[in-house]
Amino acid sequence: MNIKQAKEQIYNAITAYFSKDEFGSYHIPIERQRPIFLMGPPGIGKTAIMEQIAAEMGVALVSYSMTHHTRQSALGLPFIEKKIYDGKEYSVSEYTMSEIIVSVYDMMERTGLKEGILFLDEINCVSETLAPAMLQFLQYKIFGRHRVPNGWIVVTAGNPPEYNNSVREFDIVTWDRLKRVDVEADYNVWKEYAYQKGIHASILTYLDIKKGDFYKIESTVDGKSFVTARGWSDLSDMIVLYEQHDLIVDEKLIGQYLQNKKIAKDFAIYYDLFIKYRSDYQVDTILAGKASDIIKSRAKEAKFDERLALLGLILEAIIAEVKAVHHTEQTLTELLESLKRVKMELMKPTTDPQNTLTNQMVQINTRIQNGKLSSSLSHDTEYALRHTVKHLESMALLMNEKAPKDNTEAFKLIKTVFDAQTKELKKQAEATGKKLSNVFRFCEEVFAESQEMLILVTELTISYYGARFISRYGCKEYFAHSKELLFYERQKEIIMEIDDLKID
Repeated sequence: MNIKQAKEQIYNAITAYFSKDEFGSYHIPIERQRPIFLMGPPGIGKTAIMEQIAAEMGVALVSYSMTHHTRQSALGLPFIEKKIYDGKEYSVSEYTMSEIIVSVYDMMERTGLKEGILFLDEINCVSETLAPAMLQFLQYKIFGRHRVPNGWIVVTAGNPPEYNNSVREFDIVTWDRLKRVDVEADYNVWKEYAYQKGIHASILTYLDIKKGDFYKIESTVDGKSFVTARGWSDLSDMIVLYEQHDLIVDEKLIGQYLQNKKIAKDFAIYYDLFIKYRSDYQVDTILAGKASDIIKSRAKEAKFDERLALLGLILEAIIAEVKAVHHTEQTLTELLESLKRVKMELMKPTTDPQNTLTNQMVQINTRIQNGKLSSSLSHDTEYALRHTVKHLESMALLMNEKAPKDNTEAFKLIKTVFDAQTKELKKQAEATGKKLSNVFRFCEEVFAESQEMLILVTELTISYYGARFISRYGCKEYFAHSKELLFYERQKEIIMEIDDLKID
């Protein structure tokens, strides 16, 4: 199955494991909760989906790579304990708590989250001395004498033998106690993740043309040659930063992430061409509805690969715009919840507005710290929370500047600021909607009803931010070209109306 299907299988299994009866006991006791074993090639995104699941479920995540562990760190250190049996004293071996189990309890103490996921990667590559203890753990969830706490689900991952010489085969008894999920590389599925993460448009348009270069592992006379999903993702991050600092993206840099000489060379050549297209086509003018006749004429006459690169540039720009609207919406939603709590506090005449706003900032910063520590916070939510703190800081400064005479006046001032921010959001969304319409008008004029128009509609549909914006605000040009309209309408999200963002 692909990584998206694997994520769904794991999410559903964890949901079932977390379910409780009317007395608060887990329907499936921890000793009968089969550890999930995610089997797949390296760099495919196994760790990433666990982080996504933890964030979506709001539970903690503790991750370990088992190749970094010795028998002592996994089991704990031995010590001699005195015990009496039948009136006679004996010296017996005990073990301190495993470093891994300690980490779970530490996470619970520091974050207050009592449920979570213990993710153990490269589980089938442990050392020979650790292997027996690892098999015992998979069967009984015990390291030494210490069990994984109730409420913690064990998820493991490993590579097939053909990718790792250190792989240790499990016997049937062990496999019969695991819930195995096999996963394979799939570019089309990864692309959905890529849009949400903001993978560089040059990478997406290159892989659209050369899908076979997405994931490749080969044995050559010089050793292993490989390109993985992780490699493309990390390269994208570096390209973005290099461009921000006006540094040169060349084959030397690319080859550090794409460890296949031919693919690295091909992409380096394509990237240089992509940058030329970015300069030539002036995408900002297309979004503004002011593309020149020269640009339109060139696009009409361009070959398919150049048109695809242009579409990538346009999609990169418009998705950045709709993503910004989403971030503003999410920030104001978080801010609204904080201001509701502020309002309740300010109903007490003795409450100080400055202190109330400061307390909200402290609570949000604690939430951010705990969320990052436990991996239960998505990037979008972190962005919204950090900007919520900034808004609260500005309101606190305003309180100091205006010095309202009482709490009623203080809250009126806060409400005026918040209402102004919601109006700005509406303007931002309206401006973005016009840019999206301009994109369609440009493509209608240049590409007509060709394959490129279908690609544009498809890419906006699979983009989380694109689909979300359209479902919230609509886009008549999108719906006019969408051949999957009825299906899309059934699947679209129900999103909070901005008009409901009211404190009173």
